[in-house]
Amino acid sequence: MSRTIDFLISYRLAKMLVTPFEQTDAFKYGIIDKDGKNLRKRNTLQKTYEKNAYTILHRFAFNLKKILKKVGLGGRLGSFAATTALFFKENNNFLVYKDNIESTIISYLKETNQYDQFLNEQGEVKPIYEEKPFMTCFGIDVYEKDGKLYSEDEYEKL
Repeated sequence: MSRTIDFLISYRLAKMLVTPFEQTDAFKYGIIDKDGKNLRKRNTLQKTYEKNAYTILHRFAFNLKKILKKVGLGGRLGSFAATTALFFKENNNFLVYKDNIESTIISYLKETNQYDQFLNEQGEVKPIYEEKPFMTCFGIDVYEKDGKLYSEDEYEKL
């Protein structure tokens, strides 16, 4: 049962990571701005729908998104690929579900009309490295260097 719950939470976190701040309920209710910056503190939220839009999991996902942006992981797809690879690195028990997870997330992106935008943000990455990627997630090679994971566009800049 615990593995199922872990998987569901991981899926929910992944979904939050690919959703732009502007498309979240926390943005809609004026809790965060378009960059994920807090506009209202948690203890000022009065309505149940506001509290549900800004849970501990939401704050974690929003902070993770901001950190990934600061370290320059490129477009959202590259950031998401690196995050997904990190997830699998931390718990390789889920590797058997990798294709299902990717397929589900890509289906979600297509259903919410975000898939083409993700691909356009990513752009083309042409270099081919002699090093073997740590993993490929969503068609993006993820490389490991000095214990850190980089999407292929960021690895190119190293």
